[in-house]
Amino acid sequence: MSTIRLKNIKIYAFHGCMLEEGQIGSDYLVNLKVKADLDKAENSDDLHDTVDYVLLNKIVKEEMTIRSKLLEHVGKRIVDKILISIAMVDKVKVVVAKVNPPIGGDVSEVSVTVSGKR
Repeated sequence: MSTIRLKNIKIYAFHGCMLEEGQIGSDYLVNLKVKADLDKAENSDDLHDTVDYVLLNKIVKEEMTIRSKLLEHVGKRIVDKILISIAMVDKVKVVVAKVNPPIGGDVSEVSVTVSGKR
């Protein structure tokens, strides 16, 4: 089992429970880790034998454009979409972080971790 990671995908999105969050938006960081059997790719050196990280990035960006009140919800959508779209992936872990959340304190980010597997 091998691991592919996408670290600190920067996205501007409109998630949150407050009306203002849906109108103004904020910065997010998404970290993604997938596990898959990549033995064939290690030997073939062929993109078709691995998990395409361009596709992983595209899935994250697409799901982040769909407004959610909760980070848990958007994280679950990302996990589900990856498992549905990429048969080679056995496990997914995603961390969705809202940078400078409006929670009445000096907090650099708040994050939620969602995992899934076949």
